[in-house]
Amino acid sequence: MIENYAILPCNGLDKCAGVISREIALKLCENNHNEIICPVFARIANVKYHKLTDQYPLLIIDGCATRCASKLALEKGFKVSKKITVTEEAKNNHLELTTTLKLGENENAIIDIILNKLATPEEKAAPTFGQENIAFHFDYETFQNGKFLFRVPKNPEIYYNENDCWAYVIGNRARIGVTDFVQQNLSDILYFTPPDMDAEIEQFGEVGEIESSKMLIDLISPVSGKVVRINDTLIEKPELINKNPYELGWIAELELTDFESDKEFLIGFDKYFEIMKKKVEGLK
Repeated sequence: MIENYAILPCNGLDKCAGVISREIALKLCENNHNEIICPVFARIANVKYHKLTDQYPLLIIDGCATRCASKLALEKGFKVSKKITVTEEAKNNHLELTTTLKLGENENAIIDIILNKLATPEEKAAPTFGQENIAFHFDYETFQNGKFLFRVPKNPEIYYNENDCWAYVIGNRARIGVTDFVQQNLSDILYFTPPDMDAEIEQFGEVGEIESSKMLIDLISPVSGKVVRINDTLIEKPELINKNPYELGWIAELELTDFESDKEFLIGFDKYFEIMKKKVEGLK
């Protein structure tokens, strides 16, 4: 479950990041014993909210770099336990927020990412496949090469092949996709051809295609299994692979058929990260 907090969200509801901050605070209160601190009422309710912050750790959800919520907490003398800034999290996850107040795919994605970041290790370790809007928690290591930033998830549940594809394995299922190295090399991705539903895929077999203005590549599956779900959104919006090949741009989910054997030909984060760095440096 998510830890209980007293939550002080951004009060800038005239900006998208402020709306996201409010939405996160509301979602945190849906199924948990969290309490929201009203930024307006907090200015005149010292006793009430000081008691609340003494009872629960205080979570600040700032919308942007102005950090109005953090400044208010400092002004009122609240003890802060944790801080999250929506625009920073969006930047770290390569998600561009809208300039309107309407929440779209990127905005809902960053809400899910932040909620997962606030989840306990027990919850992060046990996601469930098959839900339409499930968000998985990714812990990233980054590598900078000039203006390009390459991210690689370092979760122990994620495996790689040397073809720069990944598999997030939970139980007898795996969600698969390509890494930042692929999408950076392809540049703007124009087309996505998914695998067929119920197709039986061999390890290192083709599991779809992606095409950019530079080239067409086959997607090489890290694992063997039956296709049980496809990221249909990519058919209309293949550019999501460029934006975020992990949370948004995953390819498909497979029901695993021989994962114990598959693991012999897979590598973990440490080895793949070194391989990817060498590939990046070789592009110079």
